[in-house]
This record gives sequence, structure tokens and C-alpha cells, in this order.
Amino acid sequence: MTDQYLHPERYARSLALYEEALKVIPGGVNSTARAAFSGWVPHPIFAKGGKGSKLTDVDGNVYIDYLLGLGPAIFGHCPENITEAVVEKIRSVGTVFAMATEAEVGLAQQIISAIPSVETVRVLNTGTEGVLYALRLAREFTGRSKVVRFEGQYHGFSDGIYWSKHPDLESAGPDDHPIAVPQGPGVPAEMGKSLIIAQWNDLAMIEEIFAHHGDDIAAIITEPIMCNTGCILPEPGYLEDLRQICDRYGSVLIFDEVITGFRIALGGAQSKLGVTPDLTVMAKGLGGGFPVAALGGRRDIMDLATNGKVSIAGTYSGNAIAVASAIASLEYLSTEATYDTLYQHSDRLREGLNSLMRAKGVPGAVVGMGPVFQVWFTNEPIRNYRDAARHASAEQFRIWFEEMLDRGVLFHPGHFENLFLSFAHDEQDIDVTLAQASESFDAVLARSRQLV
Repeated sequence: MTDQYLHPERYARSLALYEEALKVIPGGVNSTARAAFSGWVPHPIFAKGGKGSKLTDVDGNVYIDYLLGLGPAIFGHCPENITEAVVEKIRSVGTVFAMATEAEVGLAQQIISAIPSVETVRVLNTGTEGVLYALRLAREFTGRSKVVRFEGQYHGFSDGIYWSKHPDLESAGPDDHPIAVPQGPGVPAEMGKSLIIAQWNDLAMIEEIFAHHGDDIAAIITEPIMCNTGCILPEPGYLEDLRQICDRYGSVLIFDEVITGFRIALGGAQSKLGVTPDLTVMAKGLGGGFPVAALGGRRDIMDLATNGKVSIAGTYSGNAIAVASAIASLEYLSTEATYDTLYQHSDRLREGLNSLMRAKGVPGAVVGMGPVFQVWFTNEPIRNYRDAARHASAEQFRIWFEEMLDRGVLFHPGHFENLFLSFAHDEQDIDVTLAQASESFDAVLARSRQLV
């Protein structure tokens, strides 16, 4: 795998800033996904600003942006309606009161109207918090301790669930009995004992797990579409079967819709796929680029927080900035946003990339639903994390990333991330991207031959 950009001189200011950042910020960045070791080698690209579907870096390079802040910028950058709603709220009302506000009631009503499974809801700050509280509620509701989670999915960074995201397969156990692997040091080993690890899209494995441990399983937590090992769709009937198994054993089905919520549809992926979970965690698409999250679901489960039996806390939860951004986002999504147009642009790009790969003989496929997808460079179908770890070429994806970056198209350099579209992307963006992708796929073929 290459460890340089094609034309380093294009990113000289980013390099200089990175060298300064390393002196004062561990790793030079404030989140793992931006770090050099997460794919931004030899150094991260520093953003200067964005508008609509475009992002400009500190060297003045302008990109069509499919990174979109790893998903939150569902309307593109600096959406006027969301920005104005937040600015007006700050100027006229304030920010944090540690008191309830009328706006929070209205936001809760909007979320309940949008998401099929949500009867009551708490507003939070991050998806990590939402998952932590969802698991806490599920354990108290069922009186059980164990949670089934899937390899290759990411449910935030709390110690109790930060396991088996992208484990080394040498230490992750056999294919038919995966074991819990902490994401890194500092996570207490005993916390892994509460987790049962499964492979995505393997119903027989879930059936076996519940046959042996069903009376101890509080919940299954899953993304309805697997979006943290690239993009892997559920096989037909898979989510429905998870729902039936949870019903049979009295376990709670938790959907992590941090990525898919409000992006796949106003009602989330659950409305598109027709499967109703017991609890839903929402975040990135909810705030239109501002930090806000929510946890909602069945009233009888959520009511455990009513009198504080299960604590759901947070000084900044429901702050005026978060609530204003979420209200403005949901108002736009439910009245003016055209998901049909978003899907037309997304499908045209995904199908266009697939056509280019087939025509040029590039091994792989572009997989996703609507405005979230990933380009897999592989000769094998990708059904789960282990398939991706074994068969998808990170080297070819890196080449494609470098070529596209130099041609003014931005996305994450890691092949386990995603490409996102926003409501701001238009036909011209798709035209330009496909033209640049055609040249970049040619470069992938040429440079891949040099790797052999």
C-alpha cells in the first residue's frame, strides 16, 4: 500500500499544520477516524471550509465531498435553513439552561411522527450515549446481562460495546464461534464476558446462540444496514428473522441508526426495510451537521427512565443548539426535502460506478442503498466483516482514493468507511465524479499491475 499522496505539493499546508498539531494534540487530530493510522497517510488533509456539496482544504484544493463529516452533513455544508435556525436561537434564547424547554417537546413529537418504532424519546448528544443507554434499558427491562453484537459494526466507544469492530482474525476465534476482541488496550477484559459475538447475515449462528444462551440475552444490537465495514446490506429476510428470534426469547431488538437514520428515509432504514425494532439510536442525520442524538422506542421500555430507575443523564442533552438544529432538519426533511431526487442522484452514481467497473474489467462492486454505499475491490461477495477482511483489497481502494483525491473528489481513504451523498449534490456533481472515476479506475488497473 502506498504511503504518499500522488502530488504531495498539493497538500503542503496540510502537512505543515499536521506537524504543528502533533506538538499539541495526540496524533495530531481529535478523533481516530482522522488519524494517519486510519488511512490519512502520510498526514491528514486539513479542511478550511465547505459549502453545499463542496469542501475546500487549507491548500485551496476544492473537492466534491462524499465524506460529509462521516455522515452528519446530510444537507451538505452550511445549509442556510439549519444555520439560521441555530443562530437565531442562540441570539434570542441562549444555549444551555439545565431546565426543560418547550422546544424539546416539539422535537420529541417530530421524532415520534417520523420513526415508526418510537413511542417516546430522549434527546442526547452522541450516538455513543444512545447505545450506552439503550443497552442499560434492555438489561434492566429483561433482567438479563448478555448482548449479541456483530463483528465489523461500530456502536460507539464506550467500554462495554467497543469490541470486535475490526478485529485481527488471528485472535478473533473460528468463523463459526467468534470471540470478543477489545478494540484496543484500556478496555477492561471482564466487559467482554457480557458480549456474544456473531457474524452478520448468518442466521444459523444466531439461532445457535439463542439455543444455548437465549435465557441470558438481553438484546441484539445491530445496524439495519451494516455501515461500519464499508456498506453491507442485510440479506432478504435476515432482519425479519432477528425480529422473530427476539420476540421468541423475550430479548430487545436495538437498531443503531446513527448512520442510516433520516438518511435512508425520513423514517430511517427500518421504515424502508419494514422491520420494527424495540429501541432506536439516532444521531448523524438528525442535526444537519450539528451534534445531536436521540434514543427512542417502546413506551414500556423507555418508561424505565421516567422516574429515574434507569438513569439517562447529560448536562448538554436537549441544549438549545441541538434542539434547534434537529427541529429545522426534521421540518425540512418532512416538507421540502425530496428523497426521490436524492435516490435518483445516488442510484445514478452507484450504478454508474458499477458500470464503469464492469466495462473496464475492474474486479469489484459498488454496494449500498440510496445515499450511502462503498466501492469494494474484490472478486468475492461480501456478506460480513470476515469476507471483507479476507477478500476486499485495501491496496486497490487506496490507489482509487489517491487518484480521485487528485482529481477533486473526496471520501475517506479507508475501504471500511462509506461514501455519502447529500441533498446538495446535483447532476453536475455526478457527471464530474463519474468522469473522474473513469480515469481513476484506469489508474487502479495500471498501478495494480505494478503491485504484483
